[in-house]
Amino acid sequence: MKKRIMFSFIFILTILIGCSNTKSTSNDLEEISIMLDWYPNAVHSAIYMAEEKGYFEEEGLKVKVEMPADTNDPLKLAATGKVDLAISYQTQLLMSRAEDIPVVSIAALVRHSLDGIMYLKDNGIESPKDLVGKNVGYPSSSVSEAILKTMVEHDGGDANDVKLTDVGWDLMPSLATKNVDALVGAYVNHELVLLEKEGYDVDMFPLTDYGVPDNYELILVTGEDTLEKKEEVLLKFWQALTKGQEDVKNNPEEGLEVLFNNENDSFPLDRDVETESLNVLLPLMDDPSHPFGYQEEKVWKDVAAWLHQTGILKEEVDAKSAFKNIISN
Repeated sequence: MKKRIMFSFIFILTILIGCSNTKSTSNDLEEISIMLDWYPNAVHSAIYMAEEKGYFEEEGLKVKVEMPADTNDPLKLAATGKVDLAISYQTQLLMSRAEDIPVVSIAALVRHSLDGIMYLKDNGIESPKDLVGKNVGYPSSSVSEAILKTMVEHDGGDANDVKLTDVGWDLMPSLATKNVDALVGAYVNHELVLLEKEGYDVDMFPLTDYGVPDNYELILVTGEDTLEKKEEVLLKFWQALTKGQEDVKNNPEEGLEVLFNNENDSFPLDRDVETESLNVLLPLMDDPSHPFGYQEEKVWKDVAAWLHQTGILKEEVDAKSAFKNIISN
């Protein structure tokens, strides 16, 4: 009887110790925050996959994912350390550094441009110079204006004879209703996919075919102070994210299912659109010759030089200091 009581006591004590250890381990996780560039969509699938599979926890991290109230918020909050990480754009980071905002890119999430000139095929547009005399919608962006000017002039047209209309974020409706003849600032993985799903016959001129350098469309950004203090933690985040990305590549259907489990109620996702978007994105996020996320100095220099040549940057920016690879090649 005494032996049985003693055994029961030891058994219960073992369970309590185990529960206590589990709780302690959970409390020991280091919190890290990341702000998305937009609402959750296909490009963020690896983040949610890494969370779902426990890869962040394996690295000792508890990740808080936030949405921006404004598209300018991620960089600003990363610069001030109010978030540890942010997803942003290469051009936007270079423009921010020109204003002495202390942000730095630590990895490339999407390695190639998603932008270009989008048009309805029945508009008689066969190349960018055909936009002369036509109306092009754009989302109030100096980069979009520079893209249009570069592409039209590279093709032999006079960009001064192209009418630009600021349509804000009403890009798709403005083209669908033919209020504009073409768009710049619309993405191949989003607006193009949505318009095609709705039955519109649309196409795009890739910006790299007409004088605009390829760019890292989406990058992972942190503040300079955060990088100095938390580089090891940021590396752990990226290692977990890389595992999530590999899982999404190997099983896109599962990646989308996890994404849909994390969609924002205010921005419901369309399964067909996100499926096609992920199909477009995955090849643009990868490079067989480099590890996932690795950044090349030439890309940073080319984009910085183009921004300066077009007058967006009034002074040259040191491209080399704008990024630091969190992983080695």
